[in-house]
Amino acid sequence: MKKSITLFLFLAIISLVNSQSSISEKQKASIQKASIQKDTLKKGKSTIELEENKIDSLITSLGKFKIYKKEAHASYYADKFNGRKTASGRKFDNNKYTAAHKKLPFGTKVKVTNEKNGKSVIVEITDRGPFVKSREIDLSKRAYMDITSNKGSGGMLVTIELLTN
Repeated sequence: MKKSITLFLFLAIISLVNSQSSISEKQKASIQKASIQKDTLKKGKSTIELEENKIDSLITSLGKFKIYKKEAHASYYADKFNGRKTASGRKFDNNKYTAAHKKLPFGTKVKVTNEKNGKSVIVEITDRGPFVKSREIDLSKRAYMDITSNKGSGGMLVTIELLTN
């Protein structure tokens, strides 16, 4: 599980690097170096935890997170939406780290943290919704399952933070 979270965080960093034109060549080189180190990781628990800390510090160097909303209700997309076009025009994939929000601009990167267990994911806003008044954000199924405490539940309370430069 930690390995998949580490891989996701690494991929999120690469995505941020590609979307941020103000990132220096030194920061890009640092991320590429982390990529090489990731490929040669030993399977020991302490090595993976160390890599997660490295990835967290890289994310922090790319920007900071500003709290947007606490105690927001999050849910996830049903499988029937897989492959359909989103409001941004992109094809929806329940295996990617994306989300729907009523107001945030498309392309906005947000950190969503489960308030019950502290687990978090970084997702990109690619769609509008959810269209239920009490819900704040709809996560892709993959993002939701990575942070939920109860895989059988349909909702959870989260903190939403915006990535700022």
